[in-house]
Amino acid sequence: MIGCECPVCQSSDPRDRRWRPSILIELPGIDAASGIVARGPAGDSPVAAAVRQILVDTSSDLRAQALAHRLRRVDAILFTHSHADHVMGLDEVRRFNRIQREAIPCYGDERTLADLRRMFSYIFDANTPAGGGLPKIALSRVGGPFSLGGVEVVPVPLLHGSRPILGFRLESFAYLTDCNAIPEASWPLLAGVRTLVLDALRKRPHSTHFSVSEAIAAAGRIGAERTYFTHISHDLPHAETCALLPPGIELAYDGLVLEIP
Repeated sequence: MIGCECPVCQSSDPRDRRWRPSILIELPGIDAASGIVARGPAGDSPVAAAVRQILVDTSSDLRAQALAHRLRRVDAILFTHSHADHVMGLDEVRRFNRIQREAIPCYGDERTLADLRRMFSYIFDANTPAGGGLPKIALSRVGGPFSLGGVEVVPVPLLHGSRPILGFRLESFAYLTDCNAIPEASWPLLAGVRTLVLDALRKRPHSTHFSVSEAIAAAGRIGAERTYFTHISHDLPHAETCALLPPGIELAYDGLVLEIP
């Protein structure tokens, strides 16, 4: 938190230093260096390699995140919603366009795509001078499950305050950030999830985010084998909070890598 002297903001634990929430999903595919083709979950057929790395949200910290974690490729982008902390890094996509020499498909609900067209109108304006470089993206509205890289992506409707937004499920993994309620119709979409990333802002109630206790209750209903809380405020010190959480639940942290069966 800018200008804050609280114990978390002054902590020497690197897990207490938090960028805006975003994840990279790496699918099995062709290894660019070795040419090896990874097999699908059943081991019987190659996974399509056209999409291998999926970015969820273009956070306002995207440039720093990409440099720190040596991100070299983005094949597709999923947007949960269009709040500033989840979209304001979109201009950085132009570097991946230059490397990959192609437009990047972006997926979101109708409101999010409309907001992107408004907030980044210069990208879509044919009269914008191209000399400085423009992101090249192809927007697609999410209306139901679709496939990326041979893996089904299931949009999970959530509520972020009064605003409907999207979480996403890919096989046994679900990512549900920025929510304070899961509509009744969305619970069946989460049946069988084994690895869950879920919003948990702070201990005190909030009007648009789950509190820790609310997130614990939601995680219990979903029943994943392991749950990681995200979108964490500076009210939650990593080590101290994790020590108080139920078994199978802990705070996520920047740079965390999960292997998903």
